[in-house]
Amino acid sequence: MNPLELDDAALGAYLADSIPGFSGPVTSEKFSGGQSNPTYLLSAGSGEYVLRRKPPGQLLKSAHAVEREFRVMQALASSAVPVPRTFHLCTDESIIGSVFFVMEHVRGEIYWDPALPGLSTSERRATYLEMCRVLAALHQVDVDAVDLADFGRPGDYFARQINRWTQQYIASQTEQIAEMDALIDWLPANLPTDDGDIALVHGDYRLDNMIFRPGKIEIAALLDWELSTLGHPLADLAYQCMQLRMDPGKHLSGLNGIDRAALGIPSEQEYVARYCEHRGLESIDNWPFYLAFSFFRFAAILQGVKKRAIDGNASSSAALEYAKLIRPLAEKGLAVISEKPASKNG
Repeated sequence: MNPLELDDAALGAYLADSIPGFSGPVTSEKFSGGQSNPTYLLSAGSGEYVLRRKPPGQLLKSAHAVEREFRVMQALASSAVPVPRTFHLCTDESIIGSVFFVMEHVRGEIYWDPALPGLSTSERRATYLEMCRVLAALHQVDVDAVDLADFGRPGDYFARQINRWTQQYIASQTEQIAEMDALIDWLPANLPTDDGDIALVHGDYRLDNMIFRPGKIEIAALLDWELSTLGHPLADLAYQCMQLRMDPGKHLSGLNGIDRAALGIPSEQEYVARYCEHRGLESIDNWPFYLAFSFFRFAAILQGVKKRAIDGNASSSAALEYAKLIRPLAEKGLAVISEKPASKNG
């Protein structure tokens, strides 16, 4: 049996005992997307659900934290941040071979192309401004009120993140990349003075991790909370802007070289300015650092994807294609260091 396939009968029996109102029979189908935690659509007698699990096999320490995903979505259920309802977390690995949780299947639109070719000019603009609104709402969450005050270590977020992803990059390294080595040297030497700013951060805030309500420019659910923690809010903002700086392409496509104004998509300066308005910020200093960190971190994440693909343990057949982006990401991270800061005034 393929280790990524589920024993539907055994799973159905377990969930019927674990989730009130759940009834079988169950059939499972793995979603094609997702590089880290395999995700499945469950069709059951009581309706449709989504199951998200840790991948089988040997895993890097602290990676694939589905328990944290479950906890944060459960905590945000009554907040202004749209998340799916969560039903059950199973830490018994004997059920399907790894820890997993079950959540609501939210129906709606997922946009994979940041150019949003199927939308009108006004709809594209509204979509990006909705993403900006929800991001600011996330960073305004009172972590004490939602019982997430212990969801991460306070302060020194970037120092800790740089150390974490450097270690994970080295642990999964398959070739020498000079640009990554340069970023590993530059980032800790250029930490911002406001490294103690704390908020709940998503960690992978991007267009295709959002479900939009059918026929509306409204986010119905923000998905993929594996990398969420208490951290610096500008890490999320820079991460989204980093993606839009990437080149257009089949995998993880960006908007570099595309006429955003013609499409109705806000410029990076406008997007940052709108975020600042939502949060009452006057300006953002050290913007190149936040962008460079985002490129470095994403490259380190994809290095882990590449290593799992080589080891035969990747959750997507496109893993090695994504891995081709590692060096270009590192190159862009180095290039951005010399840029001028972004500000509320653009």
